[in-house]
Amino acid sequence: MCQSHHAILRFFNAGIELPTMPETALRLLDTFGRDDVSVQELVTLISHDPALAARLLRLANSARFSPTERVTRLHDAATQIGLGALRGLAMSACLVQAFPVLRGFDRLRFWRQNLATAGYARWLAQHLQLDADMAEVAGMVLRSGELLMLMVDPPLTALVESLTQAPDSVFALQRLHFGCTHAELSAELAVRWHFPTAIVDALYTAAEPLAAQPFSAEGAVLRAASIMADAADDALAPLDALQRVQPLLVLGLGLDIQALAPQVPDHGLLTAPATELLH
Repeated sequence: MCQSHHAILRFFNAGIELPTMPETALRLLDTFGRDDVSVQELVTLISHDPALAARLLRLANSARFSPTERVTRLHDAATQIGLGALRGLAMSACLVQAFPVLRGFDRLRFWRQNLATAGYARWLAQHLQLDADMAEVAGMVLRSGELLMLMVDPPLTALVESLTQAPDSVFALQRLHFGCTHAELSAELAVRWHFPTAIVDALYTAAEPLAAQPFSAEGAVLRAASIMADAADDALAPLDALQRVQPLLVLGLGLDIQALAPQVPDHGLLTAPATELLH
């Protein structure tokens, strides 16, 4: 653990300007865990950030939500998207703002993977009766550490990316070459962004969910969602890939792969808002 912590700190002591989370995102985070949050409260909060509001309008009109007619008002967009998804997409839009555009980096693919991970995490959390909103945001943040790796050490990050083949293999490769994983870097970023402890813990344990004591269902959900997103991006069946590469994780979560297979969210719909998210 100490060696891993030393490896993590290397990225935060590298002298680069760390991404900062917009004020709107922090205010959105304060609404998590509250039972009295209304759509109108979120609309009012988001409306104070015109760029974010415009982006959410574009997302509401994307193929994922398929409105019967074009949505032009933020309140209508919020109603179209729904309370839980609204916060998740708003947080993803804030994350896009937080990170710089990096040369030679496929932003569209990266954010497609983020949206897929977040969507699968929400779906798994709902099935397991965990906090789906928290799972979705944590899924959206999970890969942030990959951008930090690219900002600090582009050549080694590119090497690891080139060596990554099967879904989930990136974790072992990052551990080998960097001494830590992107999940741990994302957790450290979340600490510095003042994210809720539940999200930070889920991100940390996603790096080694089977080693966590006690077992972390939230961290395991994130790792499972990441595998599913990678598999779907490679045109593989998400749950089949999960069963193949992490059977003990499936067992730990008590997932019935055959029963769940017909219910898996459509990857194309989960990732449909990616283009709108980046503009």
